[in-house]
Amino acid sequence: MKFYDRENELAELKRIQTLAFTEHSRLTVVTGRRRIGKTSLVMKAVQGSPTVYLFVSRKNEASLCAEYVPLVSQALDLYVPEDIKTFRSLFQYLMEQAKRKAFNLVIDEFQEFSTINPSVYSDMQNLWDRYRQDTHVNLIVSGSVYSLIQHIFRNSKEPLFGRADNIIKLSPFSIATLKDIMHDYKPVHTADDLLALYSFTGGIPKYVELFCDNHVLDVESMIDFMVRDNSPFVDEGKYLLIEEFGKNYATYFSILSAISGGINTQSSIEAALGEKSIGGQLKRLIEDYNVIDRKRPVLSKEGTQAIRYDITDNFIRFWFNYFDRHRSLVEIKNFTGLQQIIKADYPTYSGRCLELYFKQMLAETCQYREIGSWWDLKSGQNEIDIVALKLEKQQAIAIEVKRQKKNFKPELLKQKVEHLKHKLLPQYEIEMKCLSLEDM
Repeated sequence: MKFYDRENELAELKRIQTLAFTEHSRLTVVTGRRRIGKTSLVMKAVQGSPTVYLFVSRKNEASLCAEYVPLVSQALDLYVPEDIKTFRSLFQYLMEQAKRKAFNLVIDEFQEFSTINPSVYSDMQNLWDRYRQDTHVNLIVSGSVYSLIQHIFRNSKEPLFGRADNIIKLSPFSIATLKDIMHDYKPVHTADDLLALYSFTGGIPKYVELFCDNHVLDVESMIDFMVRDNSPFVDEGKYLLIEEFGKNYATYFSILSAISGGINTQSSIEAALGEKSIGGQLKRLIEDYNVIDRKRPVLSKEGTQAIRYDITDNFIRFWFNYFDRHRSLVEIKNFTGLQQIIKADYPTYSGRCLELYFKQMLAETCQYREIGSWWDLKSGQNEIDIVALKLEKQQAIAIEVKRQKKNFKPELLKQKVEHLKHKLLPQYEIEMKCLSLEDM
């Protein structure tokens, strides 16, 4: 698949490179979940300029340095002493070279040093502070374990806290980019095909690439491709999250499984887990791991009890709904049975994803100051899929989302809007509409 999107991030990385090469060294952190395209972006940005690329694999430090020495020598066309056995020595050597030569230094999977030799971070901090003003290295570090990268650079107790000049967090592809990709790789497609691509991948570049490169971009083909023996998707959720959570992942998995199944309040999740207290885990899932989000009704106050939890990542939501929930089918390799379950459930499952799709589409127009759902705990019937407050004062839009427009009941939405207007938005002009597959 060709390189898509990331114009803003590329421009920012180019700007930082220019500053590093002409003024003094800069440190940039590129972060984001696994498969988001960090390495592809960085290598695209440094293309055409002298670049040392170092991948930190889980090896002995001396073995790593033995691999790095010829890479540095070749990339910068200079002699590097072969007796360098520590990363501190190698980093100091590179910083010395940067007094005379401008170059990019890319360190991938940077968080792995915490396993190999945690003192690398304090060594780098010491050398960076000493050399930074007198050198011209564009240092870019990245890592796929989001929580560890955050800890290394944002925890005030860590040596590299405050050393990053820029932290760039990559997001999934935008709706517009997904449309471009679908147009390029399957010019004749249905709205449901586009919705499936969004629902299954959430715009994560690697997953989108797998579908494109294997020419599977209709609903049924995507499901068949994901759900088969030796599919890269079957264990992806497990590997992705165990990397983040570590050995104590069981409770986190139970919480995510509950949320994916529609159990979305703290009390109901705790009940599903046998009255286990999970306040601390929910907090970490939001703040440290960036996996779930705390949702409140639009315009509700900070202390409201009407809190719902939702998984922020479409693929993780899908993985827990099907691969994790039906693990017994996966274990006996009954992929045909699992395909049938997903295909039968798809119209219902994708309806929820369609709501998320339209929320993202509205956000990308930059015409609204708040977008969310609204519900009234005291009356279960008073729930509106999307309420968006326009930038202009006292204008809002209330939206009912249906896969098929024929299922829309205008009078019911009108009743809900009247309740919302009376309760929260008495001075607002509220437009009402239905969005469906044909509006994608």
